[in-house]
Amino acid sequence: MLSKRVGILLLTAVAPLVWGSTYLVTTALLPPERPLLAAVARALPAGLVLLALTRRLPTGTWWWRSLVLGTLNIGAFFALLFVAAYRLPGGVAATVGAVQPLLVAGLAAGLLGLPLSRRTVAAGLAGVVGVGLLVLRAEARLDAVGVAAALGGAACMALGVVLSKRWPSPAPVLATTSWQLVAGGLLLTPVAVVLEGVPPATMVPANLVGYAYLSVVGAMLAYPLWFRGIRALSPTEVTFLGLLSPLVATALGWLLVDERLTTVQAVGGLIVLGAVLVAQWRSRAVSADGATTAPERLPATAAPAACHRPRTAA
Repeated sequence: MLSKRVGILLLTAVAPLVWGSTYLVTTALLPPERPLLAAVARALPAGLVLLALTRRLPTGTWWWRSLVLGTLNIGAFFALLFVAAYRLPGGVAATVGAVQPLLVAGLAAGLLGLPLSRRTVAAGLAGVVGVGLLVLRAEARLDAVGVAAALGGAACMALGVVLSKRWPSPAPVLATTSWQLVAGGLLLTPVAVVLEGVPPATMVPANLVGYAYLSVVGAMLAYPLWFRGIRALSPTEVTFLGLLSPLVATALGWLLVDERLTTVQAVGGLIVLGAVLVAQWRSRAVSADGATTAPERLPATAAPAACHRPRTAA
């Protein structure tokens, strides 16, 4: 049982490890001033491909649930993520986003009835401090819109994680992932066209490589692993893994952009790793003594609806 749980944790951790490259890809490969286009390009193609592969559509309550989850986990989150990435230094955006585990812990207490332990709060605060030491710079400038976008993105993803746990789907993970990616992408498309105009007629190869990477690796590969983890683990376990993204971002900056790695950053990285490990250890201890088998003790309203497989030609 323990080895299986560790395996799920490691697979789920692949998603935030991949997402740690988002800032570098955005700033190095994508055209400037097009955050919403980047969000659409990341979500919609990946969702359509997964939908074609699974050939499943939602039915009943899962139509509106997919819309809600797609808005929180994909549409609003992607848009706010890219706005923050364009308007803030990477360190500021990552530090603000590091509050997400605390938000998830609070929402899980309110919506799922999970206890909010002092250990979880301490690990969450340590995670914010660790990320700050890891990525913040003294010369970093704050942008009000960027900070608001980073906070809003963290809040959207936090609520999306908790609701994904509250509403377990009977469909395969790939199917529910496709529903959310398509819903989020479709919601973003008209907003992107209105605010940014139609996509440019021509793009340089670097732009195409960046968009393809974000869609195939950052969405089509990473999100099924993330949502599979949400099904199997507690919300706080999953969201603390997100603190690994700034570690990857810092490592990529050091390896690929020749950024300097200081002692303070190394200490921050160790604090982040400690916070992640403490969060996972606490969840296993609680589950072992039976105090909170939270994922299984969901409200009665969480009963899933069936899914529908459309007929296709032979």
